[in-house]
Amino acid sequence: MQNKMGTMPVGRLILNMAWPAMLSMMILALYNVVDSFFVSRIGEEALAALTYIFPVQMVMMSCAIGTGIGINSLISRRLGAKMPEEANLAASHGYRLAFFNWIAFALIGLFLSRPILEFMTDTTFILEEGTVYMTIVMVGSLFVFVQVISEKIIQATGNMILPMFCSILGAAFNIGLDPLLIFGIGPFPEMGVAGAAIATVTGQFFSMCLGQYMLFGRKHPVKVSLRGFEWQGSIVKEIYAVGFPAILMQCIGSVMQFGMNMILASFTETAVAVLGVYGRLQSFIFMPVFGLNQGVLPVLGFNYGAKNKQRLMEAYKKGFVFAFAIMAAGLIVFQLFPHEILSAFNAQGNQDMYDIGVPALRAVSWCFLPASYGIMTSSVFQGTGHGFLSLWSSLIRQLVGILPLAFILGKLYGLNAVWWSFPLAEILGTTYLIIAFTWLYKKDIKNLGE
Repeated sequence: MQNKMGTMPVGRLILNMAWPAMLSMMILALYNVVDSFFVSRIGEEALAALTYIFPVQMVMMSCAIGTGIGINSLISRRLGAKMPEEANLAASHGYRLAFFNWIAFALIGLFLSRPILEFMTDTTFILEEGTVYMTIVMVGSLFVFVQVISEKIIQATGNMILPMFCSILGAAFNIGLDPLLIFGIGPFPEMGVAGAAIATVTGQFFSMCLGQYMLFGRKHPVKVSLRGFEWQGSIVKEIYAVGFPAILMQCIGSVMQFGMNMILASFTETAVAVLGVYGRLQSFIFMPVFGLNQGVLPVLGFNYGAKNKQRLMEAYKKGFVFAFAIMAAGLIVFQLFPHEILSAFNAQGNQDMYDIGVPALRAVSWCFLPASYGIMTSSVFQGTGHGFLSLWSSLIRQLVGILPLAFILGKLYGLNAVWWSFPLAEILGTTYLIIAFTWLYKKDIKNLGE
């Protein structure tokens, strides 16, 4: 039987593959926002605590998602090249990597949560509540590591529906438990920020459970072997040839977030809270595009493995058009309704939140349009096994671009100018991406299949 990734019309295939992942990512964005919405009711310092912790959570998620991207890319390329046994080996190795990643982050959560926070702030409430939140989330990260890897294995086969149900289930538990555990409704104790962490981990647990049923209880073109398994270093190397740059890309984002927290804290911790709000609000725009990316990536990898240049390039171009449309809609919303958006996270009606946040949202949102090109072009790099090209893009935008620009603009022109570092950095990143894609096209794609 022919694989749909090599035969179905590309535009319809992308939408067919992407909408479940886009919905999953929107749900993920929703419960990130719901966490912040309820925590903001505790107070601005509680919201700032989650913002300080966010870079560490980004590192954790980067390891899960980056490893999953490497597995997804390798499996889809092997399926496209008609090498099913090699695809099975990639899936079996990837599944076990989830457990090794979890051990590392559980140890960080147990022993380094407070020292990390002490490096960023000396506010007592943030230190105490943030330490508890970070410890719970990191120790409980087994569930998210196993679930993400399981999800990427299934997605690499072209099945995007099953992972969507896992996300829906996890989100339902998270959103439902948040107010109960944070505020102590009914028989539940009032746990504050810790309640938000427990709600998050509980949602991830149920998502993982459903994911294991779907991975092992249903038939797929690839199989994860639990017995009779031998490590092959060459397969791990191939997984991380794409996965490690993806991890570093996400970690670079964490370093950027950490640096921005420090720069903004030199003005006021309200600015740190605004950055936290922006991070969660912009996820409603970026998460659907990342979901689109998850739908496009297996198509790119399969057709690259099958040496079908026409379908590979068509998937790239149509993916970019869809991404640009989503980002353009997000830009319009952020430009027209920043005050209304911020009001959901300003429980105390703090005027400083509006004075800082309204110009911040309008300035930063100009990065959305070029970011659509960056995300889709990085998908081509990852789908063709050139993950390090994506890494350099992230490095240029976030460390060479955003942080130095934010520091300089803040010193010269004040807090409101800091936010313009985001769109200015995208110009640098887009310039690099055009050069890198031109090189890749001439080297690997132009004569593909000839």
